Amino acid sequence: MFVVIFRAKAAALDVEYVKTAAHLRELALASFGCVEFVSVSEGATEIALSYWRDEESIRRWKAHSEHLLAQELGRERWYESYTVQIAEIRREYHGGHSDRE
Repeated sequence: MFVVIFRAKAAALDVEYVKTAAHLRELALASFGCVEFVSVSEGATEIALSYWRDEESIRRWKAHSEHLLAQELGRERWYESYTVQIAEIRREYHGGHSDRE
């Protein structure tokens, strides 16, 4: 399992950004092997974590035409700066009390 960590400082997020982000999230989950996608924002800072079965799925997603267009718009309009990191998850632990009411 791999995780793509996207960290960004927003410049100007508009209605088109919100629609594009929602569409791309659904596309990645439905058609490109993304198994989970979580994003949070605080002020101008955005962090998104997407989980993938393999690196090939990540490469196909990065090269997809709609994602390429969104990347271009992100650089030109939506983000002041961003960082993308890809890491392999070697272990995973779970905790909690899911059996409690």
